[in-house]
Amino acid sequence: MIPMTHAVTAEIVATVLSVDVEVGATVGPLDAVIVLESMKMEIPVLADVSGTVVEISVKPGDVVHDGDPMMMIEEA
Repeated sequence: MIPMTHAVTAEIVATVLSVDVEVGATVGPLDAVIVLESMKMEIPVLADVSGTVVEISVKPGDVVHDGDPMMMIEEA
């Protein structure tokens, strides 16, 4: 069986405040993996699936737009 990957994407224009996991980390669907900041509000971004983080494409300070991929998770 070929593992599926899930892209964690931005849903708004925001600044990446923190990336709370590293490549190789095991995450669950309710785990906050990234925190975005927009209009002085902190918005946690959830993994949405169970699996292993295989790629992180943002770092704190980056500006993301709606639909931008920020992280890839290989589903368990």
